[in-house]
Amino acid sequence: MKLTGAQILIESLKAEGVEVIFGIPGGAIMPVYDVLFDSGIAHILTRHEQGAIHAAEGYARTTGKVGVCMATSGPGATNLVTGLVDALMDSTPIVAITGQVPTHLIGTDGFQEADIYGISIPATKYNYLVRDVNKLAQIVAEAFYIARTGRPGPVLIDLPKDIQNAVTEYVKPKPVSLPCYNQYFQEINEAQVDKAIQAIEEAERPVIYVGGGVIISGAHQELYEFAKRTRIPVTTTLMGLGSFPGTDELSLGMLGMHGTKYANYAMGEADLILALGARFDDRVTGKVSEFARNAKIVHVDIDAAEINKIVYAHIPIRGDVKKVLQVFLKKLDKAKLKTYDKWHKQIQEWKTQYPLTYENSEDRVIPQYVVEQIYEATKGEAIITVGVGQHQMWAAQYYRFQAPRSWVSSSGLGTMGFGFPAAIGAQVAYPHRTVFTIDGDGSFQMTIQELATAVQYHLPIKIAILNNGYLGMVRQWQQLFFKGRYSHTFLGSPDFVKIAEGYGAVGILITKKAEVRPAIEKALETDNTVVMDFRIPQEDNVYPMIPAGGTLKQMIG
Repeated sequence: MKLTGAQILIESLKAEGVEVIFGIPGGAIMPVYDVLFDSGIAHILTRHEQGAIHAAEGYARTTGKVGVCMATSGPGATNLVTGLVDALMDSTPIVAITGQVPTHLIGTDGFQEADIYGISIPATKYNYLVRDVNKLAQIVAEAFYIARTGRPGPVLIDLPKDIQNAVTEYVKPKPVSLPCYNQYFQEINEAQVDKAIQAIEEAERPVIYVGGGVIISGAHQELYEFAKRTRIPVTTTLMGLGSFPGTDELSLGMLGMHGTKYANYAMGEADLILALGARFDDRVTGKVSEFARNAKIVHVDIDAAEINKIVYAHIPIRGDVKKVLQVFLKKLDKAKLKTYDKWHKQIQEWKTQYPLTYENSEDRVIPQYVVEQIYEATKGEAIITVGVGQHQMWAAQYYRFQAPRSWVSSSGLGTMGFGFPAAIGAQVAYPHRTVFTIDGDGSFQMTIQELATAVQYHLPIKIAILNNGYLGMVRQWQQLFFKGRYSHTFLGSPDFVKIAEGYGAVGILITKKAEVRPAIEKALETDNTVVMDFRIPQEDNVYPMIPAGGTLKQMIG
């Protein structure tokens, strides 16, 4: 059967089970969009390519499937780059498809030509420039395989326009075989697991330190059983929220720069840290030479590049976290486990002495209170997406996540404007679930045009803007570390209610504490996109806080 390159691409996407594409058409990708028109694959037309790839990320992060986005050549393609890096940092499976000028124009500065292949090399897990239509079907199969396996990540396929129009015999791709890619699929070294169990038997103050790898591998049930059987307390990174119930007695919540004091103290005093699918990034370690100085480190990760990258691992274990934990659970039957009573008593004293708390108010709208009310009104069952800044940390601290894939945050790259388009992807994936974006006024305005997308596709996303009129986190640093010199962080406050109404959404202004819960209830009852403008105090800060590169002794708040 002879097909054009565009037809082969769409047939290949259907073979991979693709149900929806987020994107924007343009000149160099028009043959593909013409075939897409009656393909049966849904398409969400965003208003900016950055919105398209963040929506694909939200879809991927909440479903575990590969998110797909599409753009034309030149600026359409380069507008995807921020999302590609974001997906690479947070190990999100994405396939991005870009149109390219015809092959004979490549390198001639043709109209809307950009070397997205070269640009995206450091921004992707792998990328392709298709020069032969006969290889297209196999390339698509490889791209999805690479994106979803091992440590997931983004893959880009750049497709010249003449290749889209070229006709060839369509041959279904062969099973993917990439010998040079097999580093991810080595057997688990059970001798290392035995050493780790011996370390558990010998420890007096152990802590389980969980990252996003537990969620990606679907290991949350194994983690729960492992923690309950060993009685070891659990702390998570920002990416690990939802991997362990936030209300469980063993939960220490999030650690690090804005983590709970008791989680940070526990890590500081631990004599054994079991790191599961977690990077030791600077927001967790602070000053690396002072981090967990007395602890033996067991580091489980599928990516060899992460082990010993920042913190030396006394017992490294390569492998998928879910499979490694299954080996641990099997071996626990013969382990001599302790109850760690003295350790739990110490942690409980820290929890009592240093709870997460804030100064409440009878009339002002306090951001932590808003997050708590969203948590209670949604019974902790909503999908929460966030932008980047103070609101992100308040949401991480006060919405006690109970299940994996219910928290979507740009954690590694810290991309402002991520939260709302990510919510679009989540709502497309789960049309009957409650999807909340908790955003800052600065972050929301970076992708505010996607309100048109949400309204066009009847997506009932609830957007809670914690509006202090500032680039809040930068202002907080200026207050604490730059003598209160607020250099160019004041934004002012646009009329978000009128903006929402202008796009066809519902807008609600909240200026008093008594209005907070009724506004949330009204939003939940509304079958439309809702923008809630919560006017919070301009100079409220996120506490506790460890200064960048600091130590526990320098913790503020």
